[in-house]
Parts: sequence; structure tokens; C-alpha cells
Amino acid sequence: MEKRSLKILETVVDEYIRTGEPVGSKTVQEKLPLKVSSATIRNEMAMLEQLGYLEHPHTSAGRVPTFSGYRFYIENFMPEHKLSDDERNRIDEIFEEIDADTDDRLIEEAGKALSEITKCAIVTANETGRFSVITKVEVIPTGRRMYVLLLVTSGGSIKNRVCRLQFDLTGEQVDFFTRFADENLTGLNIDSLSDELMESLSAALGSYMMMLSPLMKGIAEMSAEMAKEQLSVNGEANLIACEQFQSHEIASILRNRERFSEILSGAFSGINIMFGEENQTFVVSNSSVITSSFEKDGHKAGSFGVIGPARIDYKKIIPYLEYFSDKITNLLSEDEEESAFAESLPAEKEAEDLE
Repeated sequence: MEKRSLKILETVVDEYIRTGEPVGSKTVQEKLPLKVSSATIRNEMAMLEQLGYLEHPHTSAGRVPTFSGYRFYIENFMPEHKLSDDERNRIDEIFEEIDADTDDRLIEEAGKALSEITKCAIVTANETGRFSVITKVEVIPTGRRMYVLLLVTSGGSIKNRVCRLQFDLTGEQVDFFTRFADENLTGLNIDSLSDELMESLSAALGSYMMMLSPLMKGIAEMSAEMAKEQLSVNGEANLIACEQFQSHEIASILRNRERFSEILSGAFSGINIMFGEENQTFVVSNSSVITSSFEKDGHKAGSFGVIGPARIDYKKIIPYLEYFSDKITNLLSEDEEESAFAESLPAEKEAEDLE
């Protein structure tokens, strides 16, 4: 496509996003930085329509972008648009103010901040739980045959569950289970606790198997919950304030928001966009979801998704989404590096003592 045609398409999309009205050749001529006649612009717009990037509403002489036009626009014009230094500094300040002692909290607060800064609804898929390592397992008696099982992970998450046993445990049995868990579970990745492994560990309890296996089952269930993807939505009020959605469409999005889990799970590196009419997962045809994934330790750890109408300000939203995703990736990586450094300190100290 020639440079002139590209600029005409960009101008039509920009104006339609801004006004919501079909764009005519005179408007394009006024906005175009090139000196081109109205007749030439009409011919170029007709060609863009034949290519499937624009369409011509019956009730207007102007044209509007198709979904293919939006996608072409995003793929070809977004690399030119980056956040300013002031915008990046503003986001950096937001993250400095986030008081997050766990990965889950960091990602949750980032989703809220992204919603506030973009004025859009943000759906967040958090998969960091599966990267966590068990750091502590504790059993706390709370009543007759009642025990609280405590599971702490390297990500700072703490999960507990009340277990009712068939017998009251002696102090010796509680101490045995604590030692057993420390020797066999501490240091294991949450995602590695397969059914086969837990069955093997239960059998290794020996004579204590009947009394203590319910505690092993509780650990397995808590680990499975922590490894599961967590889905949250922030900024639902921004959908309500969006004039491009009808009230029943907003209700449909909020009622069926679990469907976005499939979309975010399939998000790969970089910016991805999906339009309502292209996928049956969507519940509103004129909607769009722009997604970007973030990583931890070189592996995908979750995704952010911006929910909005097809006529959304991509030049504003996409740079923010990219920067937030990169910021989370860097922060999660820093946590990993700090954890590894902290674990190395005792060994270094011991070496010094030996000297």
C-alpha cells in the first residue's frame, strides 16, 4: 500500500475513533498532512473499501473502519506511538506507591491502576501461583479433632484450611508431620505436587498414614487452588460510563466475564487484539479486548486485557498496556533475583565461618 493510502486510512480511523461519525473525503483532506485533491482521496478511499479496510454505511457518504481496517491500523501505526517521559514517570510513581508484599497483591494493584489511568475496564489473569515454592507447612490444633493447616509460599501467599480428623493428634504426631512436611514438601514448586506424588508421600507416612493422610490431602487441595489461574476485573464503572455500549451489552459483559479467561490464557507475547464479531467467546459484537502478557522467570505469568468498544483509542491504550506489562515482568523478575540472593547468603556466611 502506498504511503498516501496509509495516511488516508490512518486519518479515517483516527477521526472515526474521535467522533464516532463516518468520515468523508473533505474531512480527510483537512486533516491530511499531504496536499491531495478530494477526488484523489475519494478514489483512495474506494480502493481501501475494496481491500476490506473501510466500509460505506448506506445512510452516509462517509466511511468507517472495518475490523480488518482496525487490525491493519494497529499493526502498522502503533510502533510509532510510545509513552512520553512524563507518562512513564507517572506510572513508575504509581508502582512506587503500591504497598505489595506478595506477587498476587502487586498484580491486583497494577490492574486497578491500569484501569484508572486508561479509564477502561481491565481483566487480569494471574498465573503466578504455579511458580511459588512451598516455604513452610504448619499444623495448629484448634479444638477437638480440629486442626488448621497452614501453607506458606515463596511468593508471600499464605493459605489455610480447617481439617477435621478422625482422631485427636498427640504432640508427637503433630511434630512428626511438621518434620515430614519440612523434609518432603519445603522447596517444592506448587505446580509439581501431582496426585501421584501426594499418594506416594501419604504412603511414606507409614504407621501414621491413617491419621495424617487427611492433612496431606488438605495440602494437595490448597496447592491446586494456588496454582489455578486467578481472574479479576477492575473498572466495571468505566464500562457503564462508555456511551458506545447499551446497558444490556454492559450487563452481558459483566455477567459472562469468566469467558475472558480463555482469551487471556491464549494471549502470547506482545499485543494481541480480538474483536467481538471474530470470536464466539465474546458476548458483545462491537466490543474488543486488547491483551498483553507478563512474565516471571522467563515464563508467562499472566495477562492484562483492556475491555472496550471496537472504537477505542488504540494510540493511547496500547502504549500504556505495553508499559504496565513490562513493568510487572521486571518487578516479578527482581523479586526472583532478590529471593535467590537471600537464599545464597547463609551458604556464603557458613563458608566464611569455615575459613
